[in-house]
Amino acid sequence: MNVLIVDGYNMIGAWPELKRLKEQDFGQARDLLIEMMAEYQSYTGDRIIVIFDAYHVRGVAKKQKNYKVEVIFTKENETADERIEKLAGELNDVRTQVYVATSDYAEQRTIFGQGAFRKSARELYIEVKNIEKQIKKDVETQNQVQYQPKIPMNKEVRELFEKWRRGDK
Repeated sequence: MNVLIVDGYNMIGAWPELKRLKEQDFGQARDLLIEMMAEYQSYTGDRIIVIFDAYHVRGVAKKQKNYKVEVIFTKENETADERIEKLAGELNDVRTQVYVATSDYAEQRTIFGQGAFRKSARELYIEVKNIEKQIKKDVETQNQVQYQPKIPMNKEVRELFEKWRRGDK
């Protein structure tokens, strides 16, 4: 199983549409990142954990699940980097390959030492955009597939049945 741990604010600061959106509404930028990661998760099947730094926020750590994406806000006086390092070490074993998405060079070196792989913000962004294109292509292909009934019938009868099915008279 693959696990992708995402440094949320690092992605928001690096991805063009999130960077623009954060200028107007930081919460919406966060939500959009989570939605993008949910789409990525549904396509890849990987376990996705997005970490947001709450270092300067009072209170306890908060963990929630949006879609199938785990979202973690660090606890007071804990940085996202600390939480990412801890998680990477805990999750990395023989059956699990951990990837950490961050462009923070110091963080990359630390997670390498724990046996995890890294993805830069740019690499993950390219992957997400490629998946979006592939999903769009798959949907277009699916829409072009014509239903073939098991019982052969001419076009007029098929159209009549379709009208009945839709409730048209």
